[in-house]
Amino acid sequence: MRNRPSLARQLFVLQLAVIVVLVGAGALLVVLDARDDSEEDAERKVTTLSLGVAELPSVRDAYARPAPRRTLQPLAESVRAATGTDFVVFMAPDRTRYSHPDPDRVGRPFLGTIAPALEGGVVTETYRGTLGPSVRAVVPVRDAAGRVRGLVSVGILQEQIGDDVRRRLAPVGAVSGGALVVAATGSWGISRRLRRQTFGLGAPGIARLYEHHDAVLRTVREGLLIVDPGGRLTLANDEARRLLGLPEGAEGRPVAGLGLSAPLGGMLASGTPVHDALCVVGDRVLVVNQERFRHDGRELGAVMTLRDHTDLEALAGELASVRGFAEALRAQAHESANRLHTVVTLVELGRTEEAVEFATVELASAQQLTDRLTGSVEEPALAALLLGKAAQAAERGVELDVTDDTAVTPTRIAPRDLVTLVGNLVDNAIEAALAGETPRRVRVTARTEGDGALYVRVADSGRGVDGAHLDAIFRRGFSTKDAPGGGFADGDGGRGAGRGRGLGLALVKQVINRYDGEVGVHSGDGAVFTVRLRTGPAGRGTEAP
Repeated sequence: MRNRPSLARQLFVLQLAVIVVLVGAGALLVVLDARDDSEEDAERKVTTLSLGVAELPSVRDAYARPAPRRTLQPLAESVRAATGTDFVVFMAPDRTRYSHPDPDRVGRPFLGTIAPALEGGVVTETYRGTLGPSVRAVVPVRDAAGRVRGLVSVGILQEQIGDDVRRRLAPVGAVSGGALVVAATGSWGISRRLRRQTFGLGAPGIARLYEHHDAVLRTVREGLLIVDPGGRLTLANDEARRLLGLPEGAEGRPVAGLGLSAPLGGMLASGTPVHDALCVVGDRVLVVNQERFRHDGRELGAVMTLRDHTDLEALAGELASVRGFAEALRAQAHESANRLHTVVTLVELGRTEEAVEFATVELASAQQLTDRLTGSVEEPALAALLLGKAAQAAERGVELDVTDDTAVTPTRIAPRDLVTLVGNLVDNAIEAALAGETPRRVRVTARTEGDGALYVRVADSGRGVDGAHLDAIFRRGFSTKDAPGGGFADGDGGRGAGRGRGLGLALVKQVINRYDGEVGVHSGDGAVFTVRLRTGPAGRGTEAP
C-alpha cells in the first residue's frame, strides 16, 4: 500500500499536467491570435501604401514618359525605406518590372496575381516571390483619363511579420511562465496539505481503510461517539445509536441539542476524560470511557465508548442479594448457636422449665415472622429477601418491621426486578437508620392493590431527605453517605466499598420506569419512599431486561 504513489502525489501530477495543458493552450491561442493580427495589420498597411503610392503625381508623370524605369526605381527605394516595407515594385501592364530591391531583377516579369488590378481592382495575397513569402497588395496606376497605365505592388515579408509576432509574445511568454510557476506552487502546496491529511496514503489505501473503518464501526459491540472541538457529534456507530436512542441525522448536530440525559450529555459536551464511569440511560446501565485525542499537536476532539452493563449490573444485584442471604443465614446460625448454648446451660444447671420457656419463646418469635411472610408474600424471592434483610438488620442493630398489611399476590414483575427494587430501598433505609438516633427502625410495607399494581413503602428512623436533594437522589452517582450529618445515603447495596456508590436508587428508578411506575419521597420521622408499579396491561415490562 505504501509503495504506490500517494493520493497527494497523484493529484499534484494531475494538476500540474492540467495546468501545463491549459497554459500551453492559452499561449498557443495567443500566438495564433497575434499572428492573425500581425498579418491583418500588414495587409492593411500594404494596401494603404499601394493606393497612396499609385496616386502620387510623380508616379503618374513617370508612367507618362517614355522610360519610366529611371524615375520609378529611385522613387520605389525611397518609399520602401521610409515606410519599413520590404519591397515596392512598379511594373508595366505586361508584368515587366520598373523597380525592385534587387536591381538585377528590374526588367524581369513580376511574380504574383495582377489580373484583378488590371481591371481596376485591388489584389491582396500571401505569395512566395523572389524575396520569399510575403503579404502584398497590387493596385493599378491610372493616368488623368483614368486608364490603367501600370501597376504598383507593396509587400512585407513573412519573416518581418514573424519578428513582430515574437516581439508581441515576449510579455505573453513571461506572463504564461509566471502563471505556470504560481499554479504549480499552489498545486504543490495543496498536495502537501492533502498528504498530511491523508497520511501519505494512496487511493487504494484510503478505500481499504474506509472499508475496514466502516466494517469495524458496524460490527463492534461497543458504542462509539466522536465529538469535534466545536462540540458537534461527528460520528456515532450503530451500537451507540441503539444504546442512546439517537435520532436520524444526529451526526453534525451540537451535542447539547441531542437531548442526552445527565450526566452523560455533560460528559460528552465537555470532552472531559472519563474512565469506567457508570451511567444510567433510560433502562440501561452503561460503562462510559472518554478521552481527548490529538494529532501533530492539533486538538481533534473527544472519543467516547459505551459498554452495556445492564445485565451485568442486574446479575451483580442478584449476587448482592445472595450475599445478603448468606450473611443473614450466618447471623441466624450465630444467634441460634447462642440460644442453643443458653438452653444447654440452663438444662445443665437443672433449670429445665426456664430452658423450655426460653427455647419456646425464641422459636415462636422467629417462626411467627417466617410464617407471616410466607403466608402473605406469595413471591418466594421477595419473601426470602425480606427474611434475610430482617436478620441482617438485626445483626447491625436495626429493627426491621414488616407491617401486618403486607400481602403480595403473584405479579408480572420479574423476580430480580423485585429484588433490585425492594433490596436497594431497604439497604438505603438501614444505612439511614444507622446514621440516626436510637431506636433505629425500618418499616416495610408491600402489597398488591385491587387494580393489580404493586405498592411498596419503606420508611426509616433516620434524619430524612434534604429537600435540596429531592431531584437528585435518583441520579447515578448521587450519595450523601460521606456528607457531615447526612441522614440519607444511597449506598452500594452491600457490594463493597467503592463499588456502585450512588447506583442503588438509579437502579430503583430504572425498574420504576420499566413498569410505568410512580415514586414518592418525603420526610416524616425519617425518609419515606413509596413506589407503585403497574403490573397489569398498562405496564410496559413483563420480563427482566
